Amino acid sequence: MNENLNEQNDRQKQFILSGNMWKIMVNLSWPAIVAMVLYGLNSVIDAIFVGHFIGETAMAGVSVAYPLSQISVALGSLVGVGAGSVLSIALGAQDKKTQSRLFGNINLISLVVTVFYIIIGLVFSTELIKIMGGTGEALALGDRYFRVTVIGSFFWIYGLAGNMVVRAEGKMKTAAVMMGAGLVVNVIANYIFIVILGFGVEGSAWGANIGMFVYTLVGWIYFGKGFATFKSKVFAVHWDKKIGTSIIRLGMSSLIMSIMTLVQAVFVFNALSKYGTTADIAFYGVVYRVFTFLLTPIFGLMRALQPIIGINYGAKQHGRVIRSYKVFAYASMLLTLPFWIISMLFPESILKLMLKSPVFTSGEINNFRIYMAILPLLSVIFMAMTLFPSIDKGKPAAIIGIARQFVFYVPVMLFLPKAIGVNGIYYGSFAIDAVIVLWTMLMVKKEFSRLRQIDSNDDKNSFTFLKAKDI
Repeated sequence: MNENLNEQNDRQKQFILSGNMWKIMVNLSWPAIVAMVLYGLNSVIDAIFVGHFIGETAMAGVSVAYPLSQISVALGSLVGVGAGSVLSIALGAQDKKTQSRLFGNINLISLVVTVFYIIIGLVFSTELIKIMGGTGEALALGDRYFRVTVIGSFFWIYGLAGNMVVRAEGKMKTAAVMMGAGLVVNVIANYIFIVILGFGVEGSAWGANIGMFVYTLVGWIYFGKGFATFKSKVFAVHWDKKIGTSIIRLGMSSLIMSIMTLVQAVFVFNALSKYGTTADIAFYGVVYRVFTFLLTPIFGLMRALQPIIGINYGAKQHGRVIRSYKVFAYASMLLTLPFWIISMLFPESILKLMLKSPVFTSGEINNFRIYMAILPLLSVIFMAMTLFPSIDKGKPAAIIGIARQFVFYVPVMLFLPKAIGVNGIYYGSFAIDAVIVLWTMLMVKKEFSRLRQIDSNDDKNSFTFLKAKDI
């Protein structure tokens, strides 16, 4: 069995190193896209249950708390993206030592960040919801929802990190099955806790926690039974300075981007609280969830791209690194277009999935369309956020994430809603992302020039060596 598994893993690696890039994209991406859509459906399903079975005020409370609950996802991405990048480079370079020691560092980092997050989350829960702009009943409901998600945060962090490691091996189908198992349990638990037992917003949070527990459990079985490409003790706990710091360094850009999204949410929800109503908060919460869900195909392609870039970069095949980025960027644009077109043509049908409001105003429909307008071009940014850590350069990705919020989002959200009201949030978001897309394209172009220069220098050195040898 182990020989067959090793042979299969070797074939997968060689396919990534030498196969047709479009075939690799299709082969690895469709299960990754399915996996991310399934993961994104967790958020959509929670919103459907809350919006239809609890009410608009509950939706406002959950919407305010939702960005805070995603801190656990950000921490899972820190560990998962970092570990996945380390693993894929190690697979390309055939570094067995790093592969065997990887999981002990994943476990230690996951435990440390979970303990820190639980303490901060539970002690300052109410204050954090207030910072997000929560007031009145929305504050109370958001606080109750957030506390329950914090209690189950280890399974959010560890489950996501483990699944990202599976994807870094190039096993997208396996990752999709794991996510599917968690989603099914989440749906069943939400129905039981909210519809049957009437637990309210806490029921939604407990449903998500139980789904993530199953997600984590399936991951433990996968690694513990030896199905992974690399050998490691699933429950080992140790620290290797080189491996551990690399995980943190390469995963930091993903964490920063997620935290910056939280910073964005702070200013957006405070603007909504100041210049809008509870209905405006609930409406934005739904728009944001729809927007994020429509991005899930891009997220799937990001996860499939990571091992391709990492393994080819580790094998010093820089030309394939460049081509893989371009293929995936084009593919993700094309993939999002049908869903984007449907949402732009039939916004009311989309919104009514999560809000029971019989009629949406023309202003709300216009804001929805403005917010969605830039979506297909965001593939440029997200593929770049995968590219840089996968070639051992986490700094450019971190710069993009930080600049997007502090250089652009903070000043825009402070002044534009004050000038033109709630509409300013939607127009401002569109303008900011348009600027970031152009800036990212320039950064990627510069990096490709550097990689081409490395290949050019290597070719010259090889030619000089061969010429000297002939002489």
